[in-house]
Amino acid sequence: MSRTSRLREEVKTFLENQGSANTVEIFDHLNDRFRWGATMNQVGNIMSKDNRFSKIGQVRGPFRGSVYTVCVWGLSQRELQTQSA
Repeated sequence: MSRTSRLREEVKTFLENQGSANTVEIFDHLNDRFRWGATMNQVGNIMSKDNRFSKIGQVRGPFRGSVYTVCVWGLSQRELQTQSA
């Protein structure tokens, strides 16, 4: 079992409720939800390597006092089909 399985499941439920979110929003949600939190590297790896999530696009804006381009994530089409079935 992977070390990030709880984080992955929480991201899945967060995206089911939210629809889509950028990396910073997911990072903030995980760190508010769990006492031990997650690093930004963990969040990036979870989102990019798990087939349940897909990159929708990118958004550029002020995050953490500077202007960054961050990815916007959502559930993959396969995951959406299993939800509706």
